Amino acid sequence: MLALLASLQAPAAFAADLVGRVVGITDGDTLTLLTPDKRETRIRLAEIDTPERRQPYGTRAREALSNLAFGREVRVVVEDTDRWGRTIGHVFAGRQDVNAEMVRRGAAWVYRDYSRNPALPRLEAEARAARRGLWALPEAERMPPWEWRRRPKQG
Repeated sequence: MLALLASLQAPAAFAADLVGRVVGITDGDTLTLLTPDKRETRIRLAEIDTPERRQPYGTRAREALSNLAFGREVRVVVEDTDRWGRTIGHVFAGRQDVNAEMVRRGAAWVYRDYSRNPALPRLEAEARAARRGLWALPEAERMPPWEWRRRPKQG
């Protein structure tokens, strides 16, 4: 009976992982995954937020994610789905935690409202202290993306 229960629960545990090849990079925290069954899935990297495209460092954040993941086989540990239908997850390229690496490189902020990983704020503090990535920008240009998005739109 226990073996039967375990076998019934096992597929649910694995349903949270997606695997596939990264075929598109939208911005620094969103990519497109092509699964083995040829389905495209938009993935929003969990627990981090990167500058928007028109924001200072936005293009470089997109390039950083591209360098880490584009064209690579990855595993996505699914956390949730956002209001735009994107899958929210942690992306792993081999053993590398892409979400954490984006923070370590200074290409992303920790999205504190949604982050539960205690290592991420430490990685952000190290990147800030070393003035890596966006932390090398003048302070006036380092607006967190969640604040940037709330700004009134200009004509």
